[in-house]
Amino acid sequence: MTARQRWIGPGVLVALAISFPAAAARAQQAPSVKRAVLQKHDLRAPGEEGVMAFVEIPVGGREGRHTHPAEAFGYVLEGTIILDADGAPSTIYKAGDSFFIAPGQVHEAINNGSTPAKLVAVFVADKGKPLTTPAK
Repeated sequence: MTARQRWIGPGVLVALAISFPAAAARAQQAPSVKRAVLQKHDLRAPGEEGVMAFVEIPVGGREGRHTHPAEAFGYVLEGTIILDADGAPSTIYKAGDSFFIAPGQVHEAINNGSTPAKLVAVFVADKGKPLTTPAK
């Protein structure tokens, strides 16, 4: 073995030792949920607005427990979710199912299925308030 080979061998091992924990940590992070506001309009009731949003929850993803200062209507376009909502039993919703979340109710959608879950959510919200707040 040459001097160069003796130096490269340990160098490669150090580089691998540094990169594998970082790659493993990235692999263990929960997949991120995608949200997009599709439209937002003032409603006839003073100070209220309607918001329609698209939500995609990847396989293994979860929204994180949160609330809305709004009535929320959800419709599952594709996939399956488990909805954990305070004061209600965990419920499974599949494509074609709809659900309602009361204002201030702590809840979270979880995708334990084998395909991404895609939903449309419609909110009747107080204008100017944040639409989603993480639960404490």
